[in-house]
Amino acid sequence: MRTLIENLDALFQVDKEDTILRNASVVLEGKHIADVGPVAEVACRHDRASFDTIMDGRQRALCPGFVDTHVHLSETLSRGVFPDNLNTRAWVFNWAKPFYAHIDREDEYWGALLGICEMLRSGTTCFLDMGSQFDPAHVVDAIEQSGIRGITGRHAADNRPKDIPAGWSEEMMRHHFFDDAETALAALEDCVRRFNGRADGRIRCWVNIEGKEPCSLELHVGARALAERLGVGTTYHLATSIEEARICEKNHGAWPVSRIRAAGGLGSNLVIAHCVAVNDDDLDALSAGNVKVAFCPCSSLKLGKGAGAIGRYKEMLGRGITVGLGTDGVSAAGNLNLMRQMHIVSGLFKDAHIDPDAVGARKALRMATIEAAGALLWDDEIGSIEIGKQADFILFDTDHIEWTPYHDPLQTLVYSASINSIAETWVAGRPLYRGGRITSLAEADIKQKARERAAAAVRRAGLVGLQTAAAAVTRLYDEGN
Repeated sequence: MRTLIENLDALFQVDKEDTILRNASVVLEGKHIADVGPVAEVACRHDRASFDTIMDGRQRALCPGFVDTHVHLSETLSRGVFPDNLNTRAWVFNWAKPFYAHIDREDEYWGALLGICEMLRSGTTCFLDMGSQFDPAHVVDAIEQSGIRGITGRHAADNRPKDIPAGWSEEMMRHHFFDDAETALAALEDCVRRFNGRADGRIRCWVNIEGKEPCSLELHVGARALAERLGVGTTYHLATSIEEARICEKNHGAWPVSRIRAAGGLGSNLVIAHCVAVNDDDLDALSAGNVKVAFCPCSSLKLGKGAGAIGRYKEMLGRGITVGLGTDGVSAAGNLNLMRQMHIVSGLFKDAHIDPDAVGARKALRMATIEAAGALLWDDEIGSIEIGKQADFILFDTDHIEWTPYHDPLQTLVYSASINSIAETWVAGRPLYRGGRITSLAEADIKQKARERAAAAVRRAGLVGLQTAAAAVTRLYDEGN
């Protein structure tokens, strides 16, 4: 199947030169990009009769699909349930864990489908999911059915609290916490061997763990080592807040990143989610280990993580550390919309550092595309519009009010546009969002099912009417327990 999209108003290649073409064409052969360039040059290289489909790209801008480096599909049914006055640790231990204690595989399946619909509508074509609370087969099925590209796994931990906290359940403790690191790693290896490479390589499976206090040092270090042996990546939460860093220093004598480095646990196949509380030694360790970072701006703002106050992301970028954008889950961040994350990161550090040159539009777009793809170890196939890469891209309607008028396409994309002007989202040469609808899924049925299952899960968890004041703080894992 050969497709020509010609006369594009603008085309963002996001290559090494950050090339932006005006009046451009792109040629697709099946799942791949076969040619790209100015209209006249592409026309000279191809016989129009050879194309199965020719699309007029007038009043369209083409951009690489967005790549989400950190998302929780299993959290999608908790949208708007938790209060917005929680710090990270209280949010996790007092609210998220009770929610997870009362969802099942069916809930995760429908939540995954719902989250994928939101991502496709938002231009996201690939993501790194933290993984299922159970065996991830049902999440893999959801990804496969939708046509999107993604990485998932088994969300694992092994450092069980001595006592079951309020709202948790013994059943959740059994399926969430493994007896020890060795048992957890065996289960994670099994998941990788069963699911990695599904859907003709469109689905990957990694050695994912929860990270931080609920995971032993042995599991942190072992997950990365196992991933390296299996030829995949690993991701976990670490240094998510200053509270976590202080507790780690109190209990172990070092901040989180430095503790992992001292045990030999850092490496180029590791994506650390959030990584907001780091010091100079940690920055050195991240750089030396070629560790990747998933920064989730909306989550930091909603939970008050301190990205603008204590975050060292500007310094990370200055040291050449790969930082990709993530959304986190819908309860932690409110949305799975990478355009919001891109807009925020383009200006957040300008303001925090009183430096108008900090990050900006060019870098923000790269963090949502090619550098995010690099964090996912997938930049050889996705993240930019270049010959030989997968045909994962977004078409924006430049006749939309958000683009009217515009001079600089890059500034317009980052500072003016929103998902409202996304006309189409393509993955592997296939339009999955077009004409205002998801083409691969029954979105209306998914939304209805999600509403029903979410309401039932929230009732089971007892989260409605929970006293916020009593659940806005936690001392779990604060005393070495």
